Amino acid sequence: MSDHVHASHPAIVKRLRRAEGHLRSIISMLEGGRPCLDVAQQLHAVEKAVSQAKRTLIQDHLDHCLEETVGPLPLEQRRTIDEFKEITKYL
Repeated sequence: MSDHVHASHPAIVKRLRRAEGHLRSIISMLEGGRPCLDVAQQLHAVEKAVSQAKRTLIQDHLDHCLEETVGPLPLEQRRTIDEFKEITKYL
């Protein structure tokens, strides 16, 4: 399984652990009767953190695994792969 560990993975794990702790605090906020606006703002922050972790993972996968799969390509085919990787940033 270690062949699937990339340089970005420790940072992704760190981000997700922070989100996990933050989510636990949101649960406490709800149980403590905090205002819905406060809870919604914090949920939005956790959602963004998880979304960014996903985006980083996908980009890293494309940058490394796709490159290994396709190998060296002629310039015209290379442009297609580069455009594909670029457009995925808008997912």
